[in-house]
Amino acid sequence: MPKITYVEFSGKEHVVDVASGLTVMEGARDNGVPGIEADCGGACACSTCHAYVDPDWVEKLPAIEDMEEDMLDFAYETQPGLSRLTCQIKVTDDMDGLVVKLPEKQI
Repeated sequence: MPKITYVEFSGKEHVVDVASGLTVMEGARDNGVPGIEADCGGACACSTCHAYVDPDWVEKLPAIEDMEEDMLDFAYETQPGLSRLTCQIKVTDDMDGLVVKLPEKQI
Protein backbone atom coordinates (compact mmCIF):
# COMPACT_ATOMS: atom_id res chain seq x y z
CA MET A 1 0.00 0.00 0.00
CA PRO A 2 1.54 3.33 -1.02
CA LYS A 3 2.54 5.80 1.70
CA ILE A 4 1.60 9.40 1.00
CA THR A 5 2.92 12.31 3.00
CA TYR A 6 0.53 15.20 3.57
CA VAL A 7 2.22 18.34 4.85
CA GLU A 8 0.03 20.86 6.65
CA PHE A 9 0.66 24.56 6.04
CA SER A 10 2.33 24.67 9.48
CA GLY A 11 4.81 22.03 8.35
CA LYS A 12 3.33 19.15 10.35
CA GLU A 13 3.56 15.91 8.35
CA HIS A 14 1.10 13.05 8.18
CA VAL A 15 2.42 9.87 6.59
CA VAL A 16 -0.55 7.73 5.61
CA ASP A 17 -1.05 4.36 3.93
CA VAL A 18 -3.54 4.86 1.10
CA ALA A 19 -4.96 1.92 -0.81
CA SER A 20 -4.46 1.90 -4.55
CA GLY A 21 -7.67 2.89 -6.30
CA LEU A 22 -8.59 5.56 -3.77
CA THR A 23 -7.84 9.21 -4.45
CA VAL A 24 -5.29 11.31 -2.59
CA MET A 25 -8.27 13.25 -1.18
CA GLU A 26 -9.92 10.06 0.12
CA GLY A 27 -6.66 9.07 1.78
CA ALA A 28 -6.58 12.36 3.67
CA ARG A 29 -10.27 12.29 4.56
CA ASP A 30 -10.26 8.66 5.71
CA ASN A 31 -7.24 9.28 7.93
CA GLY A 32 -8.30 12.57 9.49
CA VAL A 33 -5.65 14.71 7.83
CA PRO A 34 -6.62 18.36 8.42
CA GLY A 35 -6.48 20.87 5.60
CA ILE A 36 -8.44 19.03 2.93
CA GLU A 37 -12.13 19.80 3.25
CA ALA A 38 -13.49 18.03 0.14
CA ASP A 39 -16.89 19.72 0.37
CA CYS A 40 -18.14 18.12 -2.87
CA GLY A 41 -17.03 14.64 -1.87
CA GLY A 42 -14.67 14.23 -4.81
CA ALA A 43 -16.85 15.36 -7.71
CA CYS A 44 -14.35 18.02 -8.88
CA ALA A 45 -16.94 20.68 -8.15
CA CYS A 46 -15.53 22.80 -5.31
CA SER A 47 -11.69 23.01 -5.22
CA THR A 48 -11.58 22.49 -1.42
CA CYS A 49 -9.16 19.58 -1.78
CA HIS A 50 -6.47 21.73 -3.38
CA ALA A 51 -2.85 20.84 -2.64
CA TYR A 52 0.61 21.48 -4.02
CA VAL A 53 2.36 18.43 -5.43
CA ASP A 54 6.02 18.17 -4.51
CA PRO A 55 8.04 19.20 -7.60
CA ASP A 56 9.74 15.77 -7.72
CA TRP A 57 6.32 14.20 -8.33
CA VAL A 58 4.74 16.55 -10.88
CA GLU A 59 5.90 14.60 -13.94
CA LYS A 60 5.16 11.23 -12.33
CA LEU A 61 1.42 11.92 -11.94
CA PRO A 62 -1.22 11.71 -14.65
CA ALA A 63 -1.63 14.99 -16.52
CA ILE A 64 -4.20 17.45 -15.31
CA GLU A 65 -7.49 17.33 -17.23
CA ASP A 66 -9.51 20.33 -18.38
CA MET A 67 -12.23 20.08 -15.71
CA GLU A 68 -9.66 20.02 -12.89
CA GLU A 69 -7.76 22.92 -14.43
CA ASP A 70 -10.97 24.95 -14.65
CA MET A 71 -11.82 24.25 -10.99
CA LEU A 72 -8.36 25.34 -9.86
CA ASP A 73 -9.39 28.88 -10.84
CA PHE A 74 -11.41 28.86 -7.60
CA ALA A 75 -8.67 27.49 -5.34
CA TYR A 76 -6.69 29.56 -2.84
CA GLU A 77 -3.25 30.74 -3.98
CA THR A 78 -2.58 28.25 -6.74
CA GLN A 79 0.96 27.62 -7.90
CA PRO A 80 1.43 26.97 -11.63
CA GLY A 81 2.54 23.41 -12.29
CA LEU A 82 2.21 22.35 -8.64
CA SER A 83 -1.47 22.91 -7.78
CA ARG A 84 -3.76 19.93 -8.11
CA LEU A 85 -7.15 18.86 -6.80
CA THR A 86 -6.45 15.77 -4.74
CA CYS A 87 -9.84 14.29 -5.65
CA GLN A 88 -8.54 13.92 -9.19
CA ILE A 89 -5.36 12.00 -8.36
CA LYS A 90 -6.11 8.29 -8.20
CA VAL A 91 -3.53 6.44 -6.11
CA THR A 92 -1.50 3.69 -7.78
CA ASP A 93 1.19 1.44 -6.33
CA ASP A 94 3.92 3.51 -7.99
CA MET A 95 2.88 6.59 -5.98
CA ASP A 96 4.60 5.29 -2.85
CA GLY A 97 6.39 8.30 -1.34
CA LEU A 98 4.17 10.98 -2.92
CA VAL A 99 4.30 14.28 -1.02
CA VAL A 100 1.56 16.90 -1.16
CA LYS A 101 1.61 20.19 0.70
CA LEU A 102 -1.60 21.83 1.83
CA PRO A 103 -2.36 25.51 1.36
CA GLU A 104 -2.94 27.91 4.24
CA LYS A 105 -6.69 27.57 3.72
CA GLN A 106 -9.29 26.17 1.34
CA ILE A 107 -11.82 28.49 -0.24
